[in-house]
Order: sequence, then C-alpha cells, then structure tokens
Amino acid sequence: MSTQTTVRTFQAREEDVDKKWYVIDAEGQVLGRLAVDVARILRGKHKPIFSPHVDTGDFVIVINAGKVRVTGKRFEQKSYFHYTGYPGGDRVRMFKDLVRSNPRFVIEHAVKGMLPHNRLGRRILKKLKVYADGNHPHQAQMPEVFKQG
Repeated sequence: MSTQTTVRTFQAREEDVDKKWYVIDAEGQVLGRLAVDVARILRGKHKPIFSPHVDTGDFVIVINAGKVRVTGKRFEQKSYFHYTGYPGGDRVRMFKDLVRSNPRFVIEHAVKGMLPHNRLGRRILKKLKVYADGNHPHQAQMPEVFKQG
C-alpha cells in the first residue's frame, strides 16, 4: 500500500491578515484607472494570501479627489442617475458639478461598482477614506505611498 498525501488549498482567516494603510494621490489621474487600483488594494488581490470570501485587503486613503480627471468628453457629458422611488423622481447629476461640490462621491461611486455587491463588499468599502484636498487625519497609521504600475 502506498501512503497518499493530500494537498490542501490555503484559505486565509481574518486574524491572519496584516492590514496596512496606503495613500494614493488622485491629482491628474484618470478616474477609472485610479478606481481599479483602489479596488484591488481594498479587496486584497495584490496579496498572495487572497481569499475571495475573506476581507484580506488594506486601508486606502485617496487625497486630492477634486483633481481627478476623465478622458474624452466625459467631463461635460458624464452623468450620475438616481431614482427616488416616487413618480417623477428621476435625479441626474453631472460629473462637472459633482467634482466641484462633492468629489468624494465620484471616487466612492467608481470604486463601489468594482467591489462585490454583498455584505463583504459593504464592509470592504468602509476601509476607503477619500479627501478632496491633500490633507488627511490618518498620520498616526503611518500610511505608505502606493506606487502604481
């Protein structure tokens, strides 16, 4: 008889994950490409211990959200639609207005669409901190500057 060894698939556990903090400067970056990098870090896909059912990601601080850019004619034409649930309750907001009044929404909306649409996704989104200018109150966490590429 031969001895048979079984190879087991590694599954990360919440307590095994070492969470870091990263800072990303959005100034001059394209919205969609920035959102891809942010979602990847939040989800933990950049780590070798990634497990799809566990929050293995890190915290992300996005600064200068008001200086994010879009390509083509999107600055003038991109719109965000919301329906209130009432008759005639269609609400449309334009990107050019939102990036001035509420730049946090623009980045959070883009990243939220790239995360799982379930309990885990809602929990992961809470690790995203977006600020319109270059200041943030997370110096105590000693965040690292994330190098894209």
